[in-house]
Amino acid sequence: MTEHELKEAGPKRLASALMEKGALTSDWLPAFEAVPRHLFVPDTIWPGQAGMNRQDDRVARDEQPDVWWEAVYRDAPITTQWDNGEYTGPKKGRTPTSSNSMPTMVFSMLDALSAEAGHEVLEIGTGTGWNASLLSHRLGPDHVVSVEVDPATAEDARTRLNLAGFHPLVHVGDGAAGYPERAPFDRVIATCSVRSVPPAWRTQTRPGGVIVTPWGPTYGGEAVARLTVAEDGSASGPFVGSSAFMRISAQRKQLPPTSAYLDGEEWPGTGARSETELSPDSVGDWVHMFAIGVQVPDLFCRVEWGDDGAYRLWLMDTGVTSWATADYEKGRERFPVIQSGPRQLWDELEAAWRWWDNQGRPGFERFGLTVDDDGERVWLDSPDDLVPDRPVT
Repeated sequence: MTEHELKEAGPKRLASALMEKGALTSDWLPAFEAVPRHLFVPDTIWPGQAGMNRQDDRVARDEQPDVWWEAVYRDAPITTQWDNGEYTGPKKGRTPTSSNSMPTMVFSMLDALSAEAGHEVLEIGTGTGWNASLLSHRLGPDHVVSVEVDPATAEDARTRLNLAGFHPLVHVGDGAAGYPERAPFDRVIATCSVRSVPPAWRTQTRPGGVIVTPWGPTYGGEAVARLTVAEDGSASGPFVGSSAFMRISAQRKQLPPTSAYLDGEEWPGTGARSETELSPDSVGDWVHMFAIGVQVPDLFCRVEWGDDGAYRLWLMDTGVTSWATADYEKGRERFPVIQSGPRQLWDELEAAWRWWDNQGRPGFERFGLTVDDDGERVWLDSPDDLVPDRPVT
């Protein structure tokens, strides 16, 4: 296949796929066509797999141009930086720190943003610059401000934006602080996830304005919140779909090591033994993790893999007071549980899961979020129906 044929097949094929999914709407199609994704993808990438929060190995454009092109025009995320640029090797680094997001997610979030002519838009997380370029095409670059924490990433994005003919303001700084110099904004969109919506995003948004941001609890699970800012500065709205974004740098998880919970002892130590009929494999979906994490906000987990798909699920609290394990093995109907400390963490997890089950197993679209100066509250179906913040065990 010639380079011309690759170019024609790639964008057109991706546009058709996105429109069939309903992610790319007719009003965003001109921007998609005018701002091709390949202009905003570096020559060295780690392609992702659609629907999975993991990356393949490195692909270099000069070594595998066809593979690089196919990765760019596949509906999947692309990791473009590991460990703040410190790792550039052939495999993968420890932590992905910049990416070009999955096209379905890009255009779904832009659609949720409802940006119109004349709107002033603040983007948190410039990344490669593709999202900022799409907004610039739609609204005009003078109406777009993008904040990027990493200076090298910001400079690369500026270069790509300028080569594409766009000159929005790209500011190097902490995205959690927003950009007060150009506030108030009509729209705020984050291309990174948060555990807590930074107050600056609300105070820098006009009443009636919209904030679109991925949001997720410490335990895991994440969805895109569409929040409307009220006259009193609070913000509230529904979740509009699942997501899996890198955390904003100021809120990246710094979780204690497993060894901190065992006091020098070997597992299981003095932990209390029991069994459960609830399989650890039945509580691990993205929406399960979301519902559990909302109710037990200081809970996190790790997985220790065994043979033939068996594994041990570790549960720990961020205060380093308690831990629990639940062992999964195919074919079992009851599963061993060990719990240690003043809290019974498996019991808390199971109670949270059963609350979700008793509500009819709601998907993300039934949940919503309210944020104000008193904190954040997740609700189900209505802002008046709050999700319990501590399950009854």
